[in-house]
Amino acid sequence: MIRFDGVGMRYGSGPEILSDLNFEIKAGSFHFLTGPSGAGKTSLMRLMYLAQRQSRGLIHLFGQDLSTLPSGQRPDLRRRIGMVFQEFRLLPHLSAFDNVALPLRIAGTAEAQLRAQVTELLAWVGLAEHMAQTPPTLSGGQQQRVAIARAVIAKPDLLLADEPTGNVDENSARRLMRLFEALNDHGTTVIVATHNEALMTRFGHPVLRLERGRLSASPPPPSQRGAS
Repeated sequence: MIRFDGVGMRYGSGPEILSDLNFEIKAGSFHFLTGPSGAGKTSLMRLMYLAQRQSRGLIHLFGQDLSTLPSGQRPDLRRRIGMVFQEFRLLPHLSAFDNVALPLRIAGTAEAQLRAQVTELLAWVGLAEHMAQTPPTLSGGQQQRVAIARAVIAKPDLLLADEPTGNVDENSARRLMRLFEALNDHGTTVIVATHNEALMTRFGHPVLRLERGRLSASPPPPSQRGAS
């Protein structure tokens, strides 16, 4: 699904934010991405989401070498990726329903079909009573759930989530993680960036750790999924 070979990244002429990244993410896997603030987690997500180009090295995504990929084909790859941003990036003039429905409408899904899908998903994330509200009238946690629903509604091949549980309570965080795992069970590759060590321990997936721009991997901790 993803392969990095000797990848480095810097902004402008500044120092490297990421250095000598060498790793593979297999299709259908689930990984946590963690590390201290400023370690480069968001920058790494931007490389995976095709929002930023590396300064050196090679990146393969969905079997494509991004360094030789024609720019006209990049949007096609990006449509296979669901992205949950820290800052939500919801359209403030659209309702929660219409924000979530947007990816399906862009893909040409029939209105009757998308209405059922969007309604079911918003109910699942606890927003059945708020579908008609616009983002400015929702709490931070509610906006986060809308953003997550929008990212997963089209069942992407790859889901990247940058601190997706940072604005919700513990019960909501577990519920959202179960949603990510359900997507993963159906074949979506999932990478969740988080500082929440308790969440990583509870759900027991392999961990990628960034420290000073360099990456290391560790096996999953003993899972506590059965714990109450």
